[in-house]
Amino acid sequence: MQPKRKAPTAEILRSRSLTDLALARLWRDRLSMASITVLLFLTAAAVAAPLITGILDVDPNTTDASGSKYLPLFSEGHLLGTDNLGRDHLARLLYAGQVSLFIGFMSAFLALVIGVTLGILTGYYGGLIDDLVNWIITTLNAIPGLVLLIVISAVFRPDATSLILVIVFLTWTATTRLVRGETLAIRAREYIVSAKAIGASDFRVMQFHILPNVLSLTIVTLARNIGIVMLIEAALSFLGLGVQPPTATWGNMLSKSREFIFIAPHLMILPGLLITAVVLCLYVIGDGFRDAFDPTAQD
Repeated sequence: MQPKRKAPTAEILRSRSLTDLALARLWRDRLSMASITVLLFLTAAAVAAPLITGILDVDPNTTDASGSKYLPLFSEGHLLGTDNLGRDHLARLLYAGQVSLFIGFMSAFLALVIGVTLGILTGYYGGLIDDLVNWIITTLNAIPGLVLLIVISAVFRPDATSLILVIVFLTWTATTRLVRGETLAIRAREYIVSAKAIGASDFRVMQFHILPNVLSLTIVTLARNIGIVMLIEAALSFLGLGVQPPTATWGNMLSKSREFIFIAPHLMILPGLLITAVVLCLYVIGDGFRDAFDPTAQD
């Protein structure tokens, strides 16, 4: 007879990497997993908008020439009713989701790339580059970001691409400061000194020793920044300064439906619920990743 296998000892369990432990904690976090599922579902629905609208035989920009407006929910041929021009509300929500999610994800991602790059460089080298970047950050932070964003939007009436660039310009500073502080703490540790002592280049040290150690921080920052950017876009659109029609976003759909709240409340409620759901999911996911990657957490 072969001897029975022994159960894994505590030493073996402790030998698992921090990433493995973090993913295991995240998998056990039901609220975070539920939020990830909802966010993936909404993103997939927006991406598949052409397929879904083709199956339902509806179009987001086709108006009702017969004059029929404000069809209620579950009307024949229109699952979520129609707006004041007779356009299918479900189709517009799906296509608007593409634009809103694209603005949120792309703005946050570009701001993260710039913030992480400058944060690691300034924290690792210090000196003149650190002083210059900190001067730029201090100058930008001295200007009220939302006020500046409103002024730029009012003057230039941006489309989705230019709005992304403006938001990135105003939001990279917070990430840079976070990553810079973490890099300052990491660069003095023994394994960094050892890597430099055996001849590792600065680029290799930053790529393989510093970047992985700030990765969890950047994931949390990315999740929260996407939610913040989507709220900024919704706020600008609500003020009539965001992406302009006929391009639909959840924000400008919410804005244009204010006057119809008592006639057709679904026009305002549904885009508002979608914005709330996505932002709430992102904040929960960010908290979940923060707790999962916490090295002091107990399993």
